[in-house]
Amino acid sequence: MSDNTLSIAMMFIGLFLVGGVVSLIKQGLKAGAAICAVGAALAITAGVMWW
Repeated sequence: MSDNTLSIAMMFIGLFLVGGVVSLIKQGLKAGAAICAVGAALAITAGVMWW
């Protein structure tokens, strides 16, 4: 796999986790949303740095 493909995959995972944050906030699960937000931030940062 090329580096570009891996960075796109990390960005996709980050955006997927952002959707999870929105869903968890709507359900009222703020602790789970915070954990998901940290994971999303890490995944998007990894994707940007890998680019």
